[in-house]
Amino acid sequence: MQDENLPIWLPRLAVHGGPRFLQIADALQAAVVDGSLKPGDRLPPQRQLAAQLDVDLTTITRAYDEARRRNLLEGRGARGTYVAAPKVELTSILDLSMNTPPPPDGVDFDDMLKQGLSQVLMRADNQLLMTYHLGGGSDSDRKAGAKWLEPMFGQLDSRQVVVCPGAQAAIAALILALTEPGDVILAEPTSYPGLRAAATQFGRHIIAVEADKHGMVPEMLEEACRQHKPGLVYLNPTLQNPTAITIPERRRKELASIAKRCNVRIVEDDPYWLLADAPPPPIATFAPEQVYYISTLSKCLTPGLRVAFVLIRDPHERERFLVALRSFALMVAPLTAALATQWILDGSADGLMEGVRNEARLRHRMARDILAGRYSGAGDGLHVWLELPAYWNSSQLARAADSEGIAVTPAEAFATGSGSVNAIRISLGSIKDRGRLQAGLQRLSHLLARRPEPFSAAVV
Repeated sequence: MQDENLPIWLPRLAVHGGPRFLQIADALQAAVVDGSLKPGDRLPPQRQLAAQLDVDLTTITRAYDEARRRNLLEGRGARGTYVAAPKVELTSILDLSMNTPPPPDGVDFDDMLKQGLSQVLMRADNQLLMTYHLGGGSDSDRKAGAKWLEPMFGQLDSRQVVVCPGAQAAIAALILALTEPGDVILAEPTSYPGLRAAATQFGRHIIAVEADKHGMVPEMLEEACRQHKPGLVYLNPTLQNPTAITIPERRRKELASIAKRCNVRIVEDDPYWLLADAPPPPIATFAPEQVYYISTLSKCLTPGLRVAFVLIRDPHERERFLVALRSFALMVAPLTAALATQWILDGSADGLMEGVRNEARLRHRMARDILAGRYSGAGDGLHVWLELPAYWNSSQLARAADSEGIAVTPAEAFATGSGSVNAIRISLGSIKDRGRLQAGLQRLSHLLARRPEPFSAAVV
């Protein structure tokens, strides 16, 4: 049992919090970042701390060694171990604004990358890795895409899968292929900013459809379809970016029915389905001819793997999509596509994704504990949507956080209509080190608890 007289900077060790020596090192780093430990502070002797925590001396030695590796500690011989002067990286921005998968604990990504590339180079024709591929992916790439989509749809005809250089490219190509300049695209009032960017660039108009705690309201969608005759409806139905809402199965069926009844197409952008805990079937399951389904690897595995799979059932629609895609993004880089295919087919992608899923859930637990009373996440996925107290508005809070070295994204960045809710999105994966994430969340929690400075109260 842990000693009640533990140092104030060291929380109780979590049973499922990962290796204990890393928990201790992470706590040390968090304390240095948030100022609980200051340069020159003396740490407890290793034997004393081991006894207090009821762990082996080796665990404490490894923790202190890891902290030294991070330039947190310095030894002073017989005088003991002290907190070192902070390095530049400890005062750099704590980025809670970018939605990227967290690095999973226990996965040697460098080795995985080397092994994957080695297999690709050993088995592939190197000339084919350095030439043009015009068909939306090779046969192998499409088969890998069909396998990637199996958890959502079961077995698929790989010819219905198109390989794209990322979900943003897929969204843009679908807008070009399926709509005309001036057309309306319906979306939820708070939605993925990349949709707005592409629609604006191509001269399409986004109109917001009312949403509630279960996502887009079916009656409002039907009314908007009749009023505006939209070219597309855009939905991000699982752990929605930014609200983290997952549309339940019954409502998905209702939305699919409306799409069929009103003869409108849906772009189902679903990057987080594989990270969710028991998600409902995709909307494309209920209206396969009306829905274009997008699944990307960059949100489940790693941002550098710019590969997305688009399920398009109709061959003529696939060809229209490919023509649109080639107008601005000819193909996925063949080496990137080959690496993605290798990882999917040999099972490496599943292992990496499971690690990301576990790490994301651990980080959600951390956010829930630190943001107690404010956290309203689902416990999975990559982000938290945090509604703010009345004395803060989201732009004001984002600026105040920035002045304290924390980056968050205000609600305005996601607004598709004229108004927006008073909230911020917090991304939990963009800070690689768990200790720095903890420090960032703690700093943000302290900021939320206090009222804005008088001079900033007039800022809107």
